[in-house]
Amino acid sequence: MNPPAAPVPRPRPGRILVVGDLVTDVVAVLAGPVAAGSDTPAAIRFTGGGQAANTAAWLAWHGVPVTLVATVGDDDVGALRLAELAAAGVDLAVRRCRSTPTGTVIVLAHAGERSMVADRGANLSLRAADVDAALAGFPDATHLHLSGYPLLHAQTRPAARHALAVARANGLSTSVDAASAAPLRATGPARFLDWLHGTDLLLANADEAVVLGVTHGPVPRRATRHLVVKRGAAGASWHDPQGTVTAPAPVVPVVDPTGAGDAFAAGLLAAWVSGAAPADALKAAVRAGAAAVGVVGARPVSGTGTGTGAG
Repeated sequence: MNPPAAPVPRPRPGRILVVGDLVTDVVAVLAGPVAAGSDTPAAIRFTGGGQAANTAAWLAWHGVPVTLVATVGDDDVGALRLAELAAAGVDLAVRRCRSTPTGTVIVLAHAGERSMVADRGANLSLRAADVDAALAGFPDATHLHLSGYPLLHAQTRPAARHALAVARANGLSTSVDAASAAPLRATGPARFLDWLHGTDLLLANADEAVVLGVTHGPVPRRATRHLVVKRGAAGASWHDPQGTVTAPAPVVPVVDPTGAGDAFAAGLLAAWVSGAAPADALKAAVRAGAAAVGVVGARPVSGTGTGTGAG
């Protein structure tokens, strides 16, 4: 006689653990296309970044209890990044690394697009023990959200896979953001999907969905139960065995698209873990993404108020 199947975790209100990266973003909003070999005028800003850290900051903006699980350098920049997140209401399970500086990403934004040049720095020091310590320190967690970047780097892949496995073993629901099309392609989409085995929700933007071969429908059920495709100005779609629902994006002026996908993810998760139906979760997500493109940088602007994740 076969043992009974383990119950499928259901999203429920509670703390969200966000596992992944924390960096300094050097954001350059270009006045025009890059003039190769010459000068291009830009508005340049140094700010906190990292897909996981950004998502955590936006979740806190929505009023969701959230903990960031990450690694930074034991340097002044790392201290500043941690202070920013704490001030934003994010609880921290972040290990400081003496041997490696805090990561830095140069972001070039122009005409609604952004390209990134990354030095992962201390992010590559993330270990399984960091995840275990966070789960022990925040026993009220009910959901774990993993930035895809730790899966896309060999140094941190064991920690990322451990995070998904131990979360499921502890009854948490899980989600993964596919992170970035180029490293996803280099890693291998089939391998990436294999690593997601049993995950509840996968988020991917349009380019990442093309790489994964899931542009118009869900990934195989063995990988993830639900798929959300972020399509920028074209809105978003939710795919699962019950069908597909879509949501249009609000029409807003685009100042800087950096972090819009992270804000989208936070809006989606804030609604979904509170019990919102897919259609309502998508509406909350596209509103959150629209709020992000109207400001420079990847985080909520202080004083803009608290979002409403319930849709």
